[in-house]
Amino acid sequence: MGKVTPKSPLPIRIAALAICAGVGALLSRAVLAIPETESGLAPLVDANLEASGVKNAVTAVLLNFRGYDTLLEIAVLMLATIGVLSLSVTQKGTWDPIAAQADPVLSALARFLAPVMILVSGYLLWAGEHAPGGAFQAGSVVGAAGVLLALSGYARPAWISRFALRAAISVGFIVFIAVAIGEMIAGGLLLQYPADLAKTLMLLVETWLTVSIGAILVSLFIASASPAEELRMRSGGEG
Repeated sequence: MGKVTPKSPLPIRIAALAICAGVGALLSRAVLAIPETESGLAPLVDANLEASGVKNAVTAVLLNFRGYDTLLEIAVLMLATIGVLSLSVTQKGTWDPIAAQADPVLSALARFLAPVMILVSGYLLWAGEHAPGGAFQAGSVVGAAGVLLALSGYARPAWISRFALRAAISVGFIVFIAVAIGEMIAGGLLLQYPADLAKTLMLLVETWLTVSIGAILVSLFIASASPAEELRMRSGGEG
């Protein structure tokens, strides 16, 4: 049997509950204080949508009007992944198969679906300019394709070296910050896209964000799972 994690002392649990309840009360109070006639930022976004370079309001907010929020989000994801991967000295969870080779039907289906999911990811990335979609949705599909292959018993492809994985995890943040700094060097403000290059720059950023988000999700999933060999050893030991 696995070890049972001891419970936290009662005072600590009460303090944690009190903090959560206090935060919940403050958030509820803030929401209830919003006037019923408040229209929010929707009119302002609609009025400046044409200048954003894209036709979808969500993409305009995430990559243009509030681009620094998205920049911080990808930074948090990248740092979280680095932290998870650094917890394992050997990084077996990142490189070894986490499941036995699937039966021929599931194996063939996974190999068929993975490229289709990559195509769907590309569509979501491109559609984000004028319809629901974008880097986070596209990256999630890429990550799901990697998880599907991992659960079907496929190991890391030989061409994906440790350096390549690290580069994939960080490239989205690097490109994003390079674009932001480049605009400041050119005489603008942080993440203030030139009107004639806004669409191109946002597509560039979203493309590499898709790569990073996909690599991050797959890395987090595999790093938190036990390798198939370790699972077999546990099963044999318990039997």
